Order: sequence, then C-alpha cells, then structure tokens
Amino acid sequence: MKVTLETHGGQAAAINLRLPPKVLDTDTLPEAASAELARLVAGAVPAPTAERPDRARDAMSYTITVDDDGRSTVLTQSDTTMSPAFASLLSWLENHFAQR
Repeated sequence: MKVTLETHGGQAAAINLRLPPKVLDTDTLPEAASAELARLVAGAVPAPTAERPDRARDAMSYTITVDDDGRSTVLTQSDTTMSPAFASLLSWLENHFAQR
C-alpha cells in the first residue's frame, strides 16, 4: 500500500505549494507499523465528513491518497471538518514523516 499526504492552505500556504507530497510505501515499514497504518486507513475511509461551513480562514486542508491493490482512495478533510478517524490517521502520518 502506498499512502500520499498533501497539505493545502493555512498561513504557510505559499511554502506548502513548493513542497512535494509526502509518500509512504508500507513495504518499507516494520510489520507492526504497517498493520497499524492499515487499521487507521480502514477506520478513516468510511468516515463521513461533517457538513458544516469552513469558517476558519487560515484552516489547513489535507488530502490523503491511498493506493492499494490497484484501487485509489482519496480522503480530503480540513482542520474544521476533520473526523476523529481522519485526525488519527493524519497524526500517525505526520509523526512518521517527522521521524524521517
């Protein structure tokens, strides 16, 4: 499985435009970490986003793309509409990329 994280908007929008998306291939992870990521992805995929207006002008939005066995799933949420499952997945990915 390959997971890609892109961030958009926020106060650092101009900086983020120049940065490539962060990509993680689960084949490079230890088995336990790969299983944890798969669990988080499975939890975030069916999570519907709340239908409420985006009121935070500088809110970040996040796009997580999951490519697995020829299927591509795109999850997009923002700071103001993020589900708890999406937040857990995003946090795991951000922590992983920070350790690189």
